[in-house]
Amino acid sequence: MKLRLGIPKGSLQEATLSLFTRAGLRVYTNARSYFASTDDPEIECLLIRAQEMARYVEHGALDAGLTGLDWVLESGLEVVKVTDLIYAKQSMGTVKWVLAVPEDSGFHKLEDLEGRIIATELVSFTRGYFANRNVAVRVEFSWGATEVKPPLLADAIVEVTETGSSLRANHLRILETVLESNTQLVANKAAWADPSRREKIENLAVMLTGAMAAHGRVGLMLNVRKADLPAVLGLLTALKNPTVAPLADGEWVAVNTVIEEHTAWSLIPKLKQANAQGIVEYPLNKVVM
Repeated sequence: MKLRLGIPKGSLQEATLSLFTRAGLRVYTNARSYFASTDDPEIECLLIRAQEMARYVEHGALDAGLTGLDWVLESGLEVVKVTDLIYAKQSMGTVKWVLAVPEDSGFHKLEDLEGRIIATELVSFTRGYFANRNVAVRVEFSWGATEVKPPLLADAIVEVTETGSSLRANHLRILETVLESNTQLVANKAAWADPSRREKIENLAVMLTGAMAAHGRVGLMLNVRKADLPAVLGLLTALKNPTVAPLADGEWVAVNTVIEEHTAWSLIPKLKQANAQGIVEYPLNKVVM
């Protein structure tokens, strides 16, 4: 039985396809079709807006899919959270839904918005957020370009942001963060209960998280005399401990480790000064814990 997997279409699509490639599974899309093939004959993909993903996963049209925590909460539907995948459109991090108002407005706290109009795509969650704080507001759905709506079309907005640059460009200031969200791999309950499909989903999670763990890291291997090993190890940090293996010459050992890529520039010269030899830096596709 094939695994039916949802790929988020739109802002997350490019980042998601890149992640799958790094994980070792190429997804082949067609601009004229919402269906996509993969290198794995047991996995078929469908391109679906992240906002709708939880619905189709929960209903069973898809066995699993990638979407944001925000859209899972907004849907109010029950899906199985398989794993967190911390990446977004522009970065390998989370995004924030923030409550923002015009820079020159008199709104300085949540209560100041009592009776006002809030524009957002995250309607249900926003309504619940204000209701839980006993602030009565009118929440209206925004079809896009939400940042331009205050002050003429709305008094405030709840909008997603990675950097805040769009908010600043539209002369908005943030009152507070409403929700911090990240991409998740979610599954249908029935698919998760089926041993065969669950194994495929879990294997997919292992490969995707491994690809993410490798992001920004490189492998490093080198040779060093045993007498110089303590000084070399003192310079290295690793996921756990560097691997140290004997060489044919009993006076020497090989050291293999993983480092943050940005540290290589300053670290490698220090290793050379500590008498390490044969230093090789190499790229990583996956790091599986």
